[in-house]
Amino acid sequence: MSGIEGKVVAITGAGSGIGEATALLLAARGAKIVLGARRSERLEALAARIEKAGGEAAWARTDVTRREDLSGLVKLAGDRYGKLDVLVSNAGVCLLSRLDDLRVEDWEEMIDVNLKGVLYGIAAALPVFREQGSGHFVNTVSTAGLRIVPLQSVYAGTKNAVRTISEGLRQEAGDSLRVTVVSPGVVRTDFAERMDSAVKDQIDKMMEIGLSPDAVARAIAFAIEQPDGVDVGDIVVRPTAQG
Repeated sequence: MSGIEGKVVAITGAGSGIGEATALLLAARGAKIVLGARRSERLEALAARIEKAGGEAAWARTDVTRREDLSGLVKLAGDRYGKLDVLVSNAGVCLLSRLDDLRVEDWEEMIDVNLKGVLYGIAAALPVFREQGSGHFVNTVSTAGLRIVPLQSVYAGTKNAVRTISEGLRQEAGDSLRVTVVSPGVVRTDFAERMDSAVKDQIDKMMEIGLSPDAVARAIAFAIEQPDGVDVGDIVVRPTAQG
C-alpha cells in the first residue's frame, strides 16, 4: 500500500495543467480526489475520467477568490469521504507586464487568486486538520520568486508571499501537520493565454523548453507519499534547459 492510497486530496485549479495532472496521478495511486476550479464542465469531465479508470472523485465549482467556495470544497471532502488529508492550493494566474503600464486590475487579480486564495484555503482546512490531528498543505508557487526578472514583479511578489506564509505555517504547525511548497519552472500549460500579444510571444517561446505538467505532479506526489513525521518542505522542479 502506497503512502497515497486512501488519502483524501482536495486540489484547486484542477481544471487543467498541473492541477489536472496531479489529480490523475494521485487518483491512479489510490487517492480520493476532490476537484475544485472555476470551469464546471472541465471538472465534471475530469471526475468522469477518474471514475472510468476505477478511481474516486468529487467536484465543486470553486473560485478561490471567494472564501465560501474554499470552505465548501473542504466541506465536500468531509461530507463525501469523512476527512481531508491534503489540500493542494494550485490555482493561480499570471498576468505579466511592466509596472509602468499600471495594470492595477491585473495586480489585484493576482493578489486575490495567488495569495488570498491560498489564505482562504488555509482558513478552511486548518481547523479540520487540527481537529483530525493530521493534515498536509501543498502550495504551488514558482521559480519566478527565486529569480526576479522584469515583467514579473507582482506575480513573483504574490508567489514569494505564499512562500513566506507557508514557512510561517510550517513553524506554527507543530508535529502533526505538514507544509510543502512546490516551485515549478517553465511548464507547458495555457499559462500565457490572457497576456498581451508581445508578452505572450515571449512566453510561448519559453514553453518550447517547458516541462510536462506530469513532472510537477510527480513532485507533489513525492511529498504526499512520505511517511508520517517526514515533512518535505521545499521542492524546485524545472527544465534542465531553464536558466
